[in-house]
Amino acid sequence: ITDLDPIRYDLLFERFLNPSRISMPDIDMDFDSRYRDELIGYAAAKYGRDHVAQIITFGTIKARAAVRDSARVLGFPYGLGDKIAKAMPPLVMGRDTPLKYCLEASDKYADGFRAAAELRSMCDADPDVKRIVEVARGLEGMRRSDGIHAAAVVITRDPLTTYLPVQRKPESGQDPEAAPLITQYEMHGVEELGLLKMDFLGLRNLDVITDTEAMIRAKRDAEFHIDRVALDDEKVFELLSRGDGIGLFQLESGPLRALMRSLAPTTFDDVAALIALYRPGPMAANMHNDYADRKNGRKPVEYLHPDFEELLGDSYGLMIYQESMMRVAQKAAGYSLAEADNLRKACSKKDRALIAKERVKFIDGCERTGYGTPLGTQLFGIIEPFADYAFNKSHAFGYGLVAYQTAYLKAHYPVEYIACLMSSVRSNRDRLAIYLADARSMGIKVLTPDVNRSGHEFVALWPDEVPDDVDLPPGSPGAITFGLAAVHNVGSAVVTQLLDERDANGPYVDFYDFAQRVPEPVLNRKTVESFIKAGAFDSFGHPRMGLLTVFEQIVEATVARRRNRQQGVMSFFDDDDSSDILGYNDLVGIPDVEFDKTDRLRAEKEMLGLYVSDHPLMGIEAALRRRAPTAIASIKEMEDRTQVVVGGVITGFERRYTRRGDLMATFALEDLESSVEVTVFPRTLAEEGHKFADDLIVIVRGRVDRRDENRVSINCQTVEVLTGLDQSASASVRLRLGAQRLTHSLIIDLKRIIAEHPGESEVLVELGDGRLLRLSESYRVDVDRAAGELRTLLGHDAVIL
Repeated sequence: ITDLDPIRYDLLFERFLNPSRISMPDIDMDFDSRYRDELIGYAAAKYGRDHVAQIITFGTIKARAAVRDSARVLGFPYGLGDKIAKAMPPLVMGRDTPLKYCLEASDKYADGFRAAAELRSMCDADPDVKRIVEVARGLEGMRRSDGIHAAAVVITRDPLTTYLPVQRKPESGQDPEAAPLITQYEMHGVEELGLLKMDFLGLRNLDVITDTEAMIRAKRDAEFHIDRVALDDEKVFELLSRGDGIGLFQLESGPLRALMRSLAPTTFDDVAALIALYRPGPMAANMHNDYADRKNGRKPVEYLHPDFEELLGDSYGLMIYQESMMRVAQKAAGYSLAEADNLRKACSKKDRALIAKERVKFIDGCERTGYGTPLGTQLFGIIEPFADYAFNKSHAFGYGLVAYQTAYLKAHYPVEYIACLMSSVRSNRDRLAIYLADARSMGIKVLTPDVNRSGHEFVALWPDEVPDDVDLPPGSPGAITFGLAAVHNVGSAVVTQLLDERDANGPYVDFYDFAQRVPEPVLNRKTVESFIKAGAFDSFGHPRMGLLTVFEQIVEATVARRRNRQQGVMSFFDDDDSSDILGYNDLVGIPDVEFDKTDRLRAEKEMLGLYVSDHPLMGIEAALRRRAPTAIASIKEMEDRTQVVVGGVITGFERRYTRRGDLMATFALEDLESSVEVTVFPRTLAEEGHKFADDLIVIVRGRVDRRDENRVSINCQTVEVLTGLDQSASASVRLRLGAQRLTHSLIIDLKRIIAEHPGESEVLVELGDGRLLRLSESYRVDVDRAAGELRTLLGHDAVIL
């Protein structure tokens, strides 16, 4: 349910509800996640608290867990169960291949069966493994736990207990009477009873949109409202066409960003099509590439019959939506939209008897309408498999609207949008690192927390609001200050007290003034230490290392004096004016000593979860990428056992012993955007162990490991330590454009960037279809200075160093 005009976009009501539909309609509503509980409470107040409940969901034992549980219960070592589990096929779209189909061939799980060859060999060679797997097959799919469905809510006409059993689901320590009411039947059972199930889904992206709107209205445009923006904005389509999908709803993955560049959206319909096309079914049929090629003239737009152009013109002759199929059935076979929806359901359920019946009806209908049996047969042959993976158009356009709105905010209000985006993921360091890197690529400076300019969450600063001591890149849209609540060991209540004092009595002058003024709970040793390491007092000019050595003395003296004042105990010097200002006479001096860059950044990362003020790789990014072309963020989308070469800085290096007593190691490898866990097995550690230490910049060669369902890692094969790394003056930069993207305005911007950053590196332009354009000597560029602006203009993945 959205604000889109269903008539303008031909969103069929009959897909939602029609006279022949027996089951209840499927109602999905997305809300700002912070208010979801309030909305459920509103429904309960409106319809009756004994008429509204959330729906239970059951956690089942998955294949890998079944194997590990089986091995444990049968008394085998943990290592054996883990070894069997890791021999199973990698997850597909987050799902296991069932154990049955690891051992028995099946068309549906053909890829999983092939990938389970090692598991079958283990079963054949070892009776213990075979026994564990057989027991695990019996456990697989059994219910292990219950929880509350993330979205589903049921609303009944009569009290809930008229239809089904209910229960309370209290959290630890919660009064059962105050706990959520949930059904004891899961979602499908509730639907089979004919009850109305609705999805109340909390969407983080709506939180971000709401917060960005509030920030814009407070500082830039009091009348701004995201629902009033035009859906044909040129800056939005430019952003999408260069594949700049980081932080955009549904458009963040690497392959989807590549599809955006290929498709080059120019209408809102194209944005909705992206949502519908980037799914396993359409991609398996190559429909996503067909759409992009037809749209951009690389392939002709073809229709099975000229009459279908009015139905499929917006999708270039392709039936990418369920509603497209329904319209074609209505036109060609004379179906009502209710009958067309029945055809869709018959095909999607793969009910052979129903499909055979519908085939005869459809072809007869085409004969009656004058389109003829041959066209009817051909059409049905297209519709039958298509119905299995076609996407609901109302859903695609609803999600497309949210995607477009996030793109609009990023294109027009990048600083505000990225600030709110970072606030929304402040507890997810992996996502935060990606958005920080994206901000840097856009010329947005991200500042460390500061007790004077930071807020509770991340705050956007316009260029004229940025402090004089902060240098912005040329053309920067502004800066973002790190949120104080995002600092490790700092509680929300402490931040509120700190901000209340600042709002009431003005900015803090220095650390002495800070200690004198803030409430005593803010001066907790762990809190102040965390602030210092994070750089929250840097703007006072206090060196972090020097302040760390004396802050406890300063705080103790200040707190003692404040308590004495409260008790009426006055020192002999209390009449001295300077005493009142400073809070005490004998100031503890702050030594003028500072950490070296490595130690300062290590402490900063400890408190913030990532490098903010600087990064060990900044300035050598291009040189590193030339040696290690794979970005760590892209590994999360790669297949199991893919060979990769990645570069980054080692953090958290730790040696440990295997169950056999052999020494192995793990560490996190981090680049400017993301990090990944690397496992070094005993043999590799024995050969390469002298090359591992925290803060070293290395290149790792290894294989992607997706065998653990909860994480993606790299199994290290070799490592190379990089020392004296610098940017090669003769390196080239390759720009992936594609001829369809070479607009006049883009060429003007590209020439401007190259002219502003002259250098020694040649520029190569990929035009698609294997064509490569080498620019003349007059267009040589300084790779390091131009890389950020080029990525802002063209998209991160379109600039290869």
